[in-house]
Amino acid sequence: MATWFDESRLDDEAVWQRADARLRALAESGARVRREVAGAEEATHEALGRATEMARPRAVISAGPDSRLLRAVLEPWCPVPFVAWPHPSLPGWAGGLDLVVVLAPDGGASVAHAVAEAVRRGCQVVVACPPRSTVADHAVGRWSAVLPTTGGDQLATAVVMLDYLERVQLGPEVDAERVAQALDDVAIACSPHRDLAVNPAKVTAIALAEAAPLVWGGSVLAARAARRIAESLRRVSGRAALAGDVEQLLPLLESTRQRDVFDDPFADGPRDLSPVLLVLDDGNEEPVVREARGRLQALASSRGVRVETLTTDAPTEVARYASLLLQGSYAAEYLGLGLVED
Repeated sequence: MATWFDESRLDDEAVWQRADARLRALAESGARVRREVAGAEEATHEALGRATEMARPRAVISAGPDSRLLRAVLEPWCPVPFVAWPHPSLPGWAGGLDLVVVLAPDGGASVAHAVAEAVRRGCQVVVACPPRSTVADHAVGRWSAVLPTTGGDQLATAVVMLDYLERVQLGPEVDAERVAQALDDVAIACSPHRDLAVNPAKVTAIALAEAAPLVWGGSVLAARAARRIAESLRRVSGRAALAGDVEQLLPLLESTRQRDVFDDPFADGPRDLSPVLLVLDDGNEEPVVREARGRLQALASSRGVRVETLTTDAPTEVARYASLLLQGSYAAEYLGLGLVED
């Protein structure tokens, strides 16, 4: 069944009202961050008091499937060795000198074994999860703390944990309010009530309408946002959408056939979707990032590949990550709204 893109649907209130629940969830991202941080404040204060009784940990171990997000933020900054450990158990060397942190926004049992093992070994344990959950039950211990979250939002749960780690001087400045404000700014700019002429997410969706997106972010956090956005694009469109580093994307651009303005797109039936390079620019101007971005854009230009850029001027690393991720999520939703099966 053929699928085509009708951009008029993006400004049709009757259409996007049918996706109200998903769009509303995106718009409430900033509010969820504020709500989760405020709700965990008392428990965070108690955990800080407990932390002052103990020496700085030998290492920080982030356990569970969301460990890589914490690593992306903490690894360049953390003053002690930091290990992301997405496996169901802990590394064999983990013990009473180490801090184990866990994100479990859904309170699922997938990380319960690792939490129970950390408590049994005498590790310091801090878990951000729903207070009435399997993970919280396994986190009971003398040196354990549960930072309660209720919304199931991965980013908001991560901000709660990062706020704690900043206060114990194991992480960079987070400033939850700045993260929430960055999310609010995106929600205003990308609101369905703003028409195509001034809505960056709708513009991006149109650019990706007849394309196979290649998503790239230069910094560690931008690269993680790129992977999440590519997942969203695949989910809503059922098409290939790839995120990768420069060495992975360059061969794909090099193999792109240059477009001929005299080609008849209907002469030989349906044609393959052409790639579009979607660059996530979080303002990182390190030489290696600048050089990689220049290589990708130059090659795309030489092959006639369109380049779209999402930018942010949010003040902190986590806020910039949140801003780029939400912009891409809005674009994915609008892409899904515009696609029509013929």
